[in-house]
Amino acid sequence: MSVEKEEFGRLPDGTAVESYTLKNARGMTARLLSYGCRIARLLVPGRDGKPRDVVLGHDTLAEYAAGNEVQGAVIGRFANRIAGASFRVGGKEYALAKNEGENSLHSAPGGFQDRLWRYAGGGSSSVAFRRRSPAGECGFPGNVEAAVTYTLTDDNELVLEYSAETDAETPFNPTNHTFFNLTGDARKDILGVELRIDAEQITEADEDLIPTGRFLPVAGTPFDFRAPKPIGRDIGAPEPSLQSCGGYDHNFVLSGSGLRQVAELYDRAGGRRMQVYTDRPGMQLYTANRFGGNARGRGGVPFAPHRAVCLETQCFPDSVHRPEFPYQNLKPGAPFRSVTVYRFSAD
Repeated sequence: MSVEKEEFGRLPDGTAVESYTLKNARGMTARLLSYGCRIARLLVPGRDGKPRDVVLGHDTLAEYAAGNEVQGAVIGRFANRIAGASFRVGGKEYALAKNEGENSLHSAPGGFQDRLWRYAGGGSSSVAFRRRSPAGECGFPGNVEAAVTYTLTDDNELVLEYSAETDAETPFNPTNHTFFNLTGDARKDILGVELRIDAEQITEADEDLIPTGRFLPVAGTPFDFRAPKPIGRDIGAPEPSLQSCGGYDHNFVLSGSGLRQVAELYDRAGGRRMQVYTDRPGMQLYTANRFGGNARGRGGVPFAPHRAVCLETQCFPDSVHRPEFPYQNLKPGAPFRSVTVYRFSAD
């Protein structure tokens, strides 16, 4: 194992952004950025033994820092959507920016994905990042000390360990927003990649993708991924939410509890397989339905719909307004801990 550090670029105020590269003995490489605490590159061998990059990303810091860019980043303080861009804590109402209609999406602008994180050590196989999110950041109460540790194992696992503490009650629901393309070619779509999700239900959502509080069974619907199937098999089904989203952008109610396997991606052509483990209750499936403007990735390759898939492990959207959902605010004296694992293999 080894860790390589280098400067990736500088922010407008001259602050350096660092990249940290982890490599293991089996040909897997993970490149991590202190800006947004993000996964910038993930090279994984396929059936032919050749490592290829299985995540989308950019060549320059300016592209990551252009605004509304979540690729590979840790999202916080609250991932996904909050209805009305507001919530109440202790009888007081707090307002967030309305960045998706009347609602808040990913606590933007100014969320964890838009912030510089501090390198906090690690070892030969891991990199830890920390940041202090001050009270009032993005409208949230409480000072939050957050940390994320990335570990690359010799079993080709990328392990994400989240932790956080606060001095005042506050909503807290982080995730990682990496865009995966197991073909290893950002010019190819992921519609033929097979996906399995251990979920019997999804959370029903309204036209603004805000949960209604109802749980819908996946059996007999386009959302049934209990057995592996190509992502594109039902993506164009005449189902209202699929049609309005241009694909999947739905929260799955994951089966089981504790750290367990919840999903699997498999690119049959290249032989790459990714298993997802988490201790979170939900996972947002997003099939990269839209990219803004003329967005481009590494090497100038245009971002186009369905050229990646996101598997965002988290608590359910709008949990701050749904006491029936499996969620609790972060509170003083009760630290947050969570683990998500991406395990890769080839066959």
